[in-house]
Amino acid sequence: MNYQLSRMAAIQSPIIPAVGELIRNSPGTISLGQGVVHYQPPLTAMELLPKFLAEPKNHLYQPVVGISELLKVLAAKLSRFNGIDINEKTAIVVTAGSNMGFINAILAITSPGDEIILNTPYYFNHEMAIKMAGCHPVLVGTDANYQLIPEAIAAAITDKTRAVVTISPNNPTGVVYSETALKQVNEICRERGIYHISDEAYEYFTYDHVKHISPGAFAGSHQYTISLFSLSKAYGFASWRIGYMVIPEHLLIAVKKAQDTILICPPVVSQYAALGALQAKDDYLKDNIGNIAKVREIVINSLQLLQDLCTITPANGAFYFFLKVQTKMNDLELVKKLIQEYKIAVIPGTTFGMEDGCYLRVAYGALPADTAKSGIERLVKGLQSIVL
Repeated sequence: MNYQLSRMAAIQSPIIPAVGELIRNSPGTISLGQGVVHYQPPLTAMELLPKFLAEPKNHLYQPVVGISELLKVLAAKLSRFNGIDINEKTAIVVTAGSNMGFINAILAITSPGDEIILNTPYYFNHEMAIKMAGCHPVLVGTDANYQLIPEAIAAAITDKTRAVVTISPNNPTGVVYSETALKQVNEICRERGIYHISDEAYEYFTYDHVKHISPGAFAGSHQYTISLFSLSKAYGFASWRIGYMVIPEHLLIAVKKAQDTILICPPVVSQYAALGALQAKDDYLKDNIGNIAKVREIVINSLQLLQDLCTITPANGAFYFFLKVQTKMNDLELVKKLIQEYKIAVIPGTTFGMEDGCYLRVAYGALPADTAKSGIERLVKGLQSIVL
């Protein structure tokens, strides 16, 4: 009997565990690979856990869309920070991370064989989720600075297209899409009768006075815009698995079907922690993201030494830079050499859909300044030695 699972055979293997194994086999390696922050959740998150434990009903299933206390706080945050008002035409669904919000959305709006437009480089879990749902990712290139090309997106739409996905601030490039471009894409979706899925997991991570824009705040966009958010990054919440999505009300039944089948309800203990985290003082985000901004400057200054070897696109968001290395070497081979010979880890660009050269994603959020400085110096030295 053939025990191979045909559906999953076509899905790329997650790259983070593969690079993690290389790191474990090379002790002392500094990782500029995984996209997480180095700081801890706020104390207010922990302070609410006794309240969770004190209520016996919390050990039972709770509402599929999230507990009412958290939904109320999220609605206030969305109005205040994102300009998204929750009313009878929209709904919030708490999810086990924004990745779950994405697969919920895909399952709710598609049938097998449908198409979803991704802008390259894409976030690999998006591409994987689309294929798992039996749908087809349609890849549309960005410009030389990894900015959206609305005309190219419009030209890629077919009768099978169900949504366009944008990620801003972007993973893996770190670029922030302009309000003009996001409005153009959102309007294209309205005109063509498809959805705009806006992934905003890095909404707080913008620099140099760049402002985050939520397409769900555009006038009239609530009918076809699906907005995805996460606590994993800004609140140091990666393992707690709490995100949330804002959806048109007409999708709520479909999304609840998907979530109830896969999850039943978001982890209630994590929802209480999230409720506490969102009560943290403004200084928590300001100070921690301010420290990441300082690390970003260290990385920028060091990367200048690679200008003859790499194309380094300016990026004002998230905590990534995406390098195009001037070499014919395979990107995974280069990553292996950097780990094994220079004890520095980055992520290869092919996992983000980039097949036309050697690309590397450099993540700087997981390291304090001193470690980041050592790490980026190793990367510069390694590339200068290997590529030259």
